[in-house]
Amino acid sequence: MEEEIRAEFQNSGFSIGGASPEHAAQILSTLLTYCINYKMSPADLVSNWEVYYLNRQLDGLKLESSYLDGFLSHLQNEVKDRIIKEESNLHIYSSNDVDMLLSNSHADEVAFHDTPGSKQENPPEESSNSELTPLTSDRPSSSRVAKTNADRITPFATRVNKFTQQYVLNADNAVSVPSKNAEITEDEVIRRIQPSQRCSLQVQRSQPEPGCRFMYDRMEDRFNYLEDRIRKSASLFSASGFCGEPADATLASEEKMFAVGTVACDGEGHLNEKSILLQGSVQHSRGQRVRLDLKDLDHFSLFPGQVVGIEGHNPSGHCFVASKLIDSIPVSVDAQLPSAKKQAIDNESNQNSDGGTLSRALSSVIAAGPYTTTDNLLFEPLQELLSYACRKQPQLLILMGPFIDSDHPDIKKGTADQSFHDIFHFEILRKIQDFTQYLGNTVRVILIPSVLDAHHDFVFPQPAFDLNFPEDITHQITCLANPCLFSSNEIRLGCCTVDILKQLSGEEISRKPPVGKPGDRIGRLASHILKQQSYYPLYPPAAGVPLDFSLAKEALEISSAPDVLLLPSDLAPFVKVLSLGEGSDDQKRFICVNPGRLAKGIGGGTFVELYYNEGIDKTNASIIRI
Repeated sequence: MEEEIRAEFQNSGFSIGGASPEHAAQILSTLLTYCINYKMSPADLVSNWEVYYLNRQLDGLKLESSYLDGFLSHLQNEVKDRIIKEESNLHIYSSNDVDMLLSNSHADEVAFHDTPGSKQENPPEESSNSELTPLTSDRPSSSRVAKTNADRITPFATRVNKFTQQYVLNADNAVSVPSKNAEITEDEVIRRIQPSQRCSLQVQRSQPEPGCRFMYDRMEDRFNYLEDRIRKSASLFSASGFCGEPADATLASEEKMFAVGTVACDGEGHLNEKSILLQGSVQHSRGQRVRLDLKDLDHFSLFPGQVVGIEGHNPSGHCFVASKLIDSIPVSVDAQLPSAKKQAIDNESNQNSDGGTLSRALSSVIAAGPYTTTDNLLFEPLQELLSYACRKQPQLLILMGPFIDSDHPDIKKGTADQSFHDIFHFEILRKIQDFTQYLGNTVRVILIPSVLDAHHDFVFPQPAFDLNFPEDITHQITCLANPCLFSSNEIRLGCCTVDILKQLSGEEISRKPPVGKPGDRIGRLASHILKQQSYYPLYPPAAGVPLDFSLAKEALEISSAPDVLLLPSDLAPFVKVLSLGEGSDDQKRFICVNPGRLAKGIGGGTFVELYYNEGIDKTNASIIRI
């Protein structure tokens, strides 16, 4: 039978490795053992090897002895999955069952004395449920399963360095935020945050609407989107007065000219200095492309899809030699959102307790998903975050997706015992409703989806969640689209949950100036978003981004820079003060925030606590580990 195994591997293009015939014979003997133990034919064994080979992306076509242990684990998992599928009533015991049996007597004793809605009295730092009172206990799972989950000791529950500050912006502003290790009394919280003063909220852009028709975009929509961006940018360059009228960069001319277009690559690979093309508009250059020569520029930062203004000449008609590059689109003088686009949530946007204008002060907690660790769906990080918010009592809690992460192992494998919508409603919304009812009318919660949300529309731009809340908390929880622009206490905040920073970092090429301070690459990438006046200036879009060009024109546009730009990313969390128009009189500063991910693997991640006070210099922000 060993020869049959060898022949099957050779027919599939594989060979049995080994430094000597004795070594190869030992491998064949091990493979024969696998066939006998798992009742497999040589053909079945080779089929399983091919699956393992492709999944592990192994190099070469030789089966080495070093692969046998991993291949054995693969066979064991395959047999286990087949048995579970064939015998649905069969239970495979694991460490979770051992924990349940060891604590079974204690769980039964507690079950007689506790009600489903009872509240455990634990210290705030030890229990994630200490600050919240459950509304009901009608969850899809049984009470025994619920108690088993509560008694489980997870890696997240045993973490150390809880709620430690990793970075503080404007740490000298001790008035706004207390010291790192100091306990906060209730009087200090009220004096600093004034939780009785409810913040205003005004939605300025949240498109598309829930229930919209999407993924029917045509090639015409794609063309119109790119053409409109170039033509609008060209008109803004002309109106600024600092540049001449845009010309056709493809025409041969020894005279200097100014051209506007998008950066493109001459192939399908990554951009490099030899493959940069400038694509003009149909109006100015019939949509043709010309190669760019950037040898005379001492610094630049470019990526595909970027709209730039370039000054230079084209002596041959085939290559435009650039002498000056402008990567920031001028802001329109009348860059005001139409009043019809502004949706007042309530009348509080025009008044406050003093009867005068609203003060530009806001306390907020900002977090981005995933909200549960990869080893379970207990959503412990979310519960800890809400408990922290209960203690700090911010005016605004901003939660950005993904909420039901499509990359979570249980979601990808389909092993969750509830539907995606049930998980979202019972494990997430229920906790958020408990939180809002606990703090009362003093807090607002904003929910923004992500394209990674398994229970929501897979499209970008992405409509807001279409949820029906009880009447008593409808005014406290607001669902916005991805991306969106809103203001609270006259502070403008923009948000996009697509990881544009990570995608730009993989596509951007740059040349640093020969002298001067070292550049901040992350800050430069974040500045591109506002310089390009688009939440997603990259074209073509990255793999996995379902960009619908029929919805993108208005939804992705940033007509004026916000005070705070929220860009959650897998990159390292940061809070940065960035500038637009450096060196000019109308320099605009803004705060860019990447709160990181609340859960990372089986451990905790980070979130941001932001206290905006009148201006950036008085603003304090902290990156906190959950």
